[in-house]
Amino acid sequence: MSLVENQHYYRQRIDAYLSDLVAALPDLAPTLKSAIGHGLLLGGKRVRPFLAYNTGVMLGLDEAKLDPLAAAVECIHAYSLIHDDLPAMDDDSLRRGQPTVHVAFDEATAILAGDALQGLAFEELAKCQTPSLAGFQKLLVVFAQAAGYHGMVSGQAMDMAATGKELTLSELEQVHAHKTGALIRASVLMPALVAGIAQDQYQQLGVFAEKLGLAFQVQDDILDVTANTETLGKTQGKDQRDHKATYPALLGLNQAKTKAQTLVDEALSCLASLPYNSEHLAALARYVITRER
Repeated sequence: MSLVENQHYYRQRIDAYLSDLVAALPDLAPTLKSAIGHGLLLGGKRVRPFLAYNTGVMLGLDEAKLDPLAAAVECIHAYSLIHDDLPAMDDDSLRRGQPTVHVAFDEATAILAGDALQGLAFEELAKCQTPSLAGFQKLLVVFAQAAGYHGMVSGQAMDMAATGKELTLSELEQVHAHKTGALIRASVLMPALVAGIAQDQYQQLGVFAEKLGLAFQVQDDILDVTANTETLGKTQGKDQRDHKATYPALLGLNQAKTKAQTLVDEALSCLASLPYNSEHLAALARYVITRER
């Protein structure tokens, strides 16, 4: 199966699962339920579910075991985008080619939709089964840390604090290792915990995911410079307009591209040392720096 076919298959699988998840929500607050669907079901690359599925299948897990895990990471990702787009944060009106949730509905509903998606993510995670109770506890910690203060939330805070400032390369990597990389890393490590693989292999997958997460962010920064709004599905040039700290701003466009390639090469080296058929993860790593959106 090619990368395109693999991506299409898992995008369809997670979209169907998420659609059923939203449809099953009780109609306690119909407007809020619609806003949740708007933020969660408008498509996107589904990179995090793709990583969860392909890592798990690589390690011998059934896809049905991976559905709730993939849904959990995508719920957290969708919540983060809804909140990031708010006027008090990145203040964007376009996401995946559609009005952002606070534009399509209102700010209060957008905040509540993000809050609800956090709870839904942990509800899905509770469906996951690990070889031991200790394994499930570690699964919970990995996910909570990636989604919260130890990961994505502090990354967003650091990103906002860095606006208009000149950062060193290590400082910029620290921001994005948390803001973008933490949830990508969790998407790879959580299937590994469900599979119960050896600790050295777990650590190697973690390094792979860290390199991939940074490469993904470097390419995002590059696309903000080189792509257009229609292709991106979000406002092009916004990082520069808002004086955000980015890799092209710090390194220049050509060196940023070199940095992305180096990170992918390092990620591929990690995969090559593992005793599994990692072709789909490797293909995704290569795709990350050639994608146009």
